[in-house]
Amino acid sequence: MDAPAELAPVISARDLRVRYGDRDVLRGLTFEVRHGETMVVIGGSGSGKSTLLRTVVGLKKPSSGEVRIKGVDIAKAPAREVDAIRKKIGLAFQDGALIGSLSVGENIALPLLEHTTLEPTTVEVMVRIKLEQVGLSGCENYGPSQLSGGMRKRAAFARALAMDPEILFFDEPSAGLDPITAAGIDDLILNLKKAYAMTMVVVTHELASAFLIADRIILLDRGNIVAMGPAQEVKNSRHPRVRQFLDRIADSTQDDDVDHLRMYTEGIR
Repeated sequence: MDAPAELAPVISARDLRVRYGDRDVLRGLTFEVRHGETMVVIGGSGSGKSTLLRTVVGLKKPSSGEVRIKGVDIAKAPAREVDAIRKKIGLAFQDGALIGSLSVGENIALPLLEHTTLEPTTVEVMVRIKLEQVGLSGCENYGPSQLSGGMRKRAAFARALAMDPEILFFDEPSAGLDPITAAGIDDLILNLKKAYAMTMVVVTHELASAFLIADRIILLDRGNIVAMGPAQEVKNSRHPRVRQFLDRIADSTQDDDVDHLRMYTEGIR
């Protein structure tokens, strides 16, 4: 008998592997993300965080293993099934990825115009609602270049929310922001979770943010999961690599630094 929908994992990965050329980036990851929880993925540069995010949302195909979202293997399912799943997903990119030639309101309206048959007047109302949800009421006519860094992040959140997704993915939501603005982004994520009980996956290197917003944490190291569990459990871990990352202890060998640099320059984060 199948598990009830609220108990079945929303996202599951089994022996997930990704290779770039002859380099293993993700090395057999297995994990689940449960309904309504916030899973935060942390790790150093070259650990595979962004590759994992791209693979889970279907932007990168795994070399082997599988990723399922709501039971659908997104690498093997028919295009129609994958498209249906993608309409249930919101993704906020690290730099916002707003289209500079469009206003903030037009950026948010874009997925609604592309994927629904809503009347333009209804779309306008939806845009105002999404902007209000992220604290940007009245900003629909601004251009992305007129917004501060924190405001662009919020506008990207509003666009990710446009289709009322069941799952939200955030790539480095507070990267490049001052501490006060970053704290505001953390509060926004917590408020969205409380209001909508959405499943969230957040990739970040900001430890303060990670332990504030996470229900559970995955810590990646060189493409492996070295810790996974409730935030406090990971924080208290005595695993040497976990302690090295959390306590900010530099690697003692030059080879590690060279390897990380090579991975980073090849576009793997």
